[in-house]
Amino acid sequence: MITKLKDFRIGFDNAYYGTGRRKESIARVWLLRNTDKMIVKAKDSGKEFLLKDYVQRSSLFNKILYPLKLTGLEGKFGIYATVEGGGISGQAEAIMYGIAKALLKYNPDLRPTLKKAGLLKRDAREKERKKYGLMKARKGYRWSKR
Repeated sequence: MITKLKDFRIGFDNAYYGTGRRKESIARVWLLRNTDKMIVKAKDSGKEFLLKDYVQRSSLFNKILYPLKLTGLEGKFGIYATVEGGGISGQAEAIMYGIAKALLKYNPDLRPTLKKAGLLKRDAREKERKKYGLMKARKGYRWSKR
């Protein structure tokens, strides 16, 4: 059974918060001290999932846990995240950035390690908008003289 946010008892003494963004996705992440559960709540569906079941791919799961592995804190924290917007890949990276920010609140001395790995700089690449007269952002219709 998946535990709810209220069962975690998030407070100032046992939780660290960070917000992560990537593409159209936004993730609000809490690192919790007294648990090892990893739960994601999808705002679109309103359901809660285990993190591994939500991202489905092991490559994305490893990417999410990268800040914890990098700092040697893997298994020390539980993760509760709410995600909205974008797709699974963007949401996974948003969670990763949120974890990195939450780790800074836990221990500011981790900043050089996280910064060197590029986890404190938001990946700002967005989808380019479609222009009129074109099929997509840059793809045009095929031109023929006759």
